[in-house]
Amino acid sequence: MAMFGAFANAQMTMLEEQGFGNLCQGNEKVAKLHFYLQDVLGGLNATVWEVARSEITSTSPTSFGQVRVIDDLITAEPDSTSVKLGRAQGLITYADLENSGLTMNINFVFTAGIYNESTVCLLGRNPMSQQNRELAVVGGTGVFRMARGYAISNTYSFDPVTNYGVLEYTIYVAYVESGFGPLASH
Repeated sequence: MAMFGAFANAQMTMLEEQGFGNLCQGNEKVAKLHFYLQDVLGGLNATVWEVARSEITSTSPTSFGQVRVIDDLITAEPDSTSVKLGRAQGLITYADLENSGLTMNINFVFTAGIYNESTVCLLGRNPMSQQNRELAVVGGTGVFRMARGYAISNTYSFDPVTNYGVLEYTIYVAYVESGFGPLASH
C-alpha cells in the first residue's frame, strides 16, 4: 500500500493492511446491536451533568445552548440490574431554538461479551419528541474499527419524579472483520 506525505514513514502491519484492503473491497460484516441506556438525570448517582450553557438557556423553551456530558450504564434489558454491557459516554448539546433537538456525540464503550474493549461512535441530531430517532454511526474501535451504519433511538421510559430515563438503542453497523487492529482475535 502506497503512503505519501508526512506519514510516509508510518508502516501498517500486514494484518492492518489486509483489514484496510478488506474494507476497500467491501469485505465487511454486519451486526445488529440492541441494548438500553440507564439515563440518571439527577440525584447522588447522576450520570448526566450540565457542563455549559448559553446566555439564553434559562429562558429558552428548548434549553438552547445547554451542554451536558454523560456516562450512562449500558444494559442488555430495560432493568438496570440486567447484564451490564458497558457505558455510553459523550456530549449532548441542546442545539435547536424551535424544537426539542439535541446534537449528540456518543461513544458506546463495551466492557463485556464478544465486543469487550470495542467502541461504536454515534454523531448527529436527536429530535427528542419523535419516535425512532436516527443517528449516524461514524466510526469505532477494536472489533468496530472504521465502522459505519446507523442507530435508532427511542425513549423506553422516563420517570419525571426521580429524573430517571431508560433509552433503547438498536444499532446496525458494518465493520471490517479479519486481522484489523489489536482486537483481531474477537
